Amino acid sequence: MKTVKAVYEGGVFRPIVDVDLPETCEVEFEPRVITPENNSNAAKKKAIAILSRRYRSGEADVAARHDEHQP
Repeated sequence: MKTVKAVYEGGVFRPIVDVDLPETCEVEFEPRVITPENNSNAAKKKAIAILSRRYRSGEADVAARHDEHQP
């Protein structure tokens, strides 16, 4: 079965998406807290790493060709 994200509210884990399980079935899981700041920090670091790479295009003035492919 795939990973199911849920929210803990009022002592109950509520899935965020539909889950294909029969009603009242028992499940076993290990909760892992996902905080927005942890997710955004990882995404930020990945984006910064990609954007910090330098590429040589061979063009001295890339802005001069800006409108070349515009409709």
